[in-house]
Amino acid sequence: MNYLKTFLAFIIFVNVSCAQAPTNRPHLLDQKFDDQVSSLIDFSVPVISVEELNENMAEYEIFDTREKEEYLVSHISEAKYLGYDDFDISRLGDLPKDSKIVLYCSVGYRSEKIGEKLKNLGFTNVYNLYGSIFEWVNNGYKVVDIYGLETQKVHTYNKNWSKWLDESKAEKIW
Repeated sequence: MNYLKTFLAFIIFVNVSCAQAPTNRPHLLDQKFDDQVSSLIDFSVPVISVEELNENMAEYEIFDTREKEEYLVSHISEAKYLGYDDFDISRLGDLPKDSKIVLYCSVGYRSEKIGEKLKNLGFTNVYNLYGSIFEWVNNGYKVVDIYGLETQKVHTYNKNWSKWLDESKAEKIW
């Protein structure tokens, strides 16, 4: 019986510990958006800030895990399409398993799920862009359209999620 109590106490402790956002995570410009993102993701994939990615773009392979229609509207300029519902590992090509990979979506949930898949497939340096493309644009970093031309348009997934994208920095599409 004592073993059972100890085991249950351990499970509760682990669940409570895992449910809390790490204190050393990056923080987003909008505190409410930060609260929303940190409650959506599990931090099962290490996060990277938009500032760190912007300063070190050449060090990372960047992949967009949104749906194709979202990617076609705009994406981070160096990002390649990886997808979510139609995720296909072959889109990584023969990328070495120790490559530094940054994944993003709209806010970070879908990219974390794809990051978990990559980790399970043996990739060792996978990062989730904290706040994803919304935070990227909110910080004034550029995105490009399918032709590689800078654009203000950002696919916000749906009208509800669009509230987290600063309308002074982007034209919202859904």
